[in-house]
Amino acid sequence: MRLTDRFDWGSRTYVMGILNVTPDSFSGDGLRVEAEGALDHAMAQARDFVDAGADILDVGGESTRPGSTPLGAEEEKARVLPVISALADEFPNLLISIDTFKSEVAAAALDAGAHIVNDVWGLRADPDMGHMAAERGAPVILMHNRSRPNELIVDQLGGSYLGASYDDLLADVAREMEALAEAALAAGVARDQIILDPGIGFGKTIQQNMALINHIERFKALGYPILSGPSRKSFIGRVLDLPPDQRVEGTAATIALSIVRGADIIRVHDTREMVRVARMMDAMLRADPAGDGA
Repeated sequence: MRLTDRFDWGSRTYVMGILNVTPDSFSGDGLRVEAEGALDHAMAQARDFVDAGADILDVGGESTRPGSTPLGAEEEKARVLPVISALADEFPNLLISIDTFKSEVAAAALDAGAHIVNDVWGLRADPDMGHMAAERGAPVILMHNRSRPNELIVDQLGGSYLGASYDDLLADVAREMEALAEAALAAGVARDQIILDPGIGFGKTIQQNMALINHIERFKALGYPILSGPSRKSFIGRVLDLPPDQRVEGTAATIALSIVRGADIIRVHDTREMVRVARMMDAMLRADPAGDGA
């Protein structure tokens, strides 16, 4: 699948709905597909996302919640493959991404009907991931990630990683994102098959996360489409002192600013609400000042 066949970058904001097939998602919306009735629940959620206007569904079987337990490839496949197969059967024109850093899981997901590989470690965790994606012609989403799993902050608002040390936050993140893209190119991934993600919430402090969103244009300058994924993240909870299921307004603010600053894709849990935010932002940002008011 070629990104250029499905996306007209710059024409509007695209929305990726998060479909967590895991019981320990930080956002509280996860489920185990092997549990009785869980596949039906996942499909009902997917239908709601599609009805709301999602452009992509992102299926993940391993939580990236700080402090979560690592998952083996076989168990991860058992969680995600039934959902991806069912989605591909019911929605043949829907774009599906697989949220994994394991090439074995990604390859099986592509076989099951997924189109895009969304890797939170930017192809760095599995040396075979880049070559596999290149051989399959799959687009990749490469996330900047300096997380240190052994350094956590955990309280009543959930867990978050301690921020990494940056000499110059924006310059360092931009340079490292460019390096991720260059490594993907070296593995054989085509330039127009790469999307970059600044990794909101991964190895950044509260202030750093907000600064990254406020300066997304710095990463747009790298020449790749940009995905922003602040939805329900702990920095929102810490600013507003709210648990994950009460962060919809905070998420809306971060999504709106992401769009203003140039994000091409937003990755969200509250899909219906954030589709509306995106459509309103797009309408305002593209409004013709000479329009007749119609």
